[in-house]
Amino acid sequence: MKRRMLIQAAAGLALPGLTAMAQAQAPDWPTGPVRIIVGFPPGGGTDALARVVGQKLSVMWGQQVLIENKAGVAGVLAAEYTSQQPSDGSVLLMAHINSHALAPSLQPKLRYDVERDFVPIVLVGVTPNLLIAHPGASAKTPKDIAALCKAEPGKIAFGSAGQGSAQHLALEMFKLQAKVDALHIPYKGSGPLLTDLIGGQIPYSFETMTAATPHVKSGKVIAIAQTRAKRAKGHPNVPTMQELGYEGFEATTWYGLVGPGKLPNAIAQKINRDVNTVLAMPDVQERMDTYGAEDGGGSTDKFKKFIQTEIAKWSKVVKDGKVSADS
Repeated sequence: MKRRMLIQAAAGLALPGLTAMAQAQAPDWPTGPVRIIVGFPPGGGTDALARVVGQKLSVMWGQQVLIENKAGVAGVLAAEYTSQQPSDGSVLLMAHINSHALAPSLQPKLRYDVERDFVPIVLVGVTPNLLIAHPGASAKTPKDIAALCKAEPGKIAFGSAGQGSAQHLALEMFKLQAKVDALHIPYKGSGPLLTDLIGGQIPYSFETMTAATPHVKSGKVIAIAQTRAKRAKGHPNVPTMQELGYEGFEATTWYGLVGPGKLPNAIAQKINRDVNTVLAMPDVQERMDTYGAEDGGGSTDKFKKFIQTEIAKWSKVVKDGKVSADS
C-alpha cells in the first residue's frame, strides 16, 4: 500500500512537469482562425507578402489564416494594436522596418517597446526600394531628378507610405547625398500612393520593390534605380543608386512575422519552422524573387538580432540627418 501511494505521489509531482514539457514539444495550435495584421492598405508590399505566406500556412494548418489591414502612421497603429492582443498565437503581425526599426527613433511617444512587447518569429524577406517615376515625368535618372530638384527646390514631389516610412527615409537619404530639397507627400500606404503616381498626381517615389514590381512589369510606372548595394534577382536590368554615382546608398525594406510579447516559445518555434518550409517552396521562391524579397527565413534568434541591428543603424541615420516623422 505504501509503495503504491509513493508511486502515485511521485507521479502526481511529475505530472505538471511532464505536461508542460509535452505542451512545449507539441503545442495544440492553431485551434481556430489566425489573423495576420498588416499595417498598410491592400495593394502594398507588406500586404502582398502576407497573403503569399498566409495562403500557404492556411493549407498547412488546415485553418483559416486571415489578412487584416489596419493602416495608419506607417504601420505603427497595427504594431500597437498587435502588442495589446492575446499572446496565444491567434494574432500575429507582419512586422515592417517602419514599425520595428524606424519608429523607435522617429516616434518619441511610441506606445510599445519593440523588445518587450513582441516576440520575433521569422524574417520573411528584405527588399530594395525602387526609385520609380510616372512615364510622363520629365527627369528619368537620379542625376536628372537631382538637377530638377535644384532648379525647383521644395517643389518636386515624392510620395511615401507615410511619415517616417522606409520610403520617406530613402528620400531623406537622397536629399542628403544629392544636396537637394524636395516635397514629401505622405500617404496611408503604398496602395493609395501608387494609385496617385500611376494617375500622374505625383511624379516620383522610392517605393518598395514588392509593391512597385507589378506596375513596373505592366509599364504603368518606370523603374529608375534600386536601393540595395546588389541588384535584386527580380530586376537584373535596373541599376543600383550606388552604380549611378550615389556611393553607399542602401535603403532597404524588410518584413517578418512577430507575435505579442508573451507568445509561448513553442508556438513561435512552430510558426518559424512552418514559414521556413513555406519560403523554401519553389512557387513561393519564384514570387519572392519577382518581388525582390530575398534573404528570408532562418531562426527566431537570427531575426531578433537583425531587428536590433536595424534599430541601431536607422537611429544613427535619423540623428545624423536630423529627421523627424513630420519632415
